[in-house]
Amino acid sequence: MRIKTLLVGLVALMVSSFAVAADYYVDITNRTGYTLVYMYVSPGNSKSWEEDVLGNDVLMNGDTQRVTLTGYTNPYFDIRLVDEDEDSYTFWNVDVSTQDIIVTLDHLD
Repeated sequence: MRIKTLLVGLVALMVSSFAVAADYYVDITNRTGYTLVYMYVSPGNSKSWEEDVLGNDVLMNGDTQRVTLTGYTNPYFDIRLVDEDEDSYTFWNVDVSTQDIIVTLDHLD
């Protein structure tokens, strides 16, 4: 009986550890009239920006880019975009499990 209880406990522990990390995504649409050249997405509790998720790519005006966020335990992220003129657009504490981003000039920092 003890072994059965121990096995059930171990299975429950393994399943709960898999449920801690999740995959999220956010669709970011550029409606600024400019090309976005940098896109930084960091966990909401981070003190610094993570690397540019666009890499060598750009996000042209009118286009949408899906950003997949893997292995995080919380759906809240800060998102910073920089256009070709080095203007920035920052979105704080975005719940990517419920909302996508449409970037316009109204969001200019």
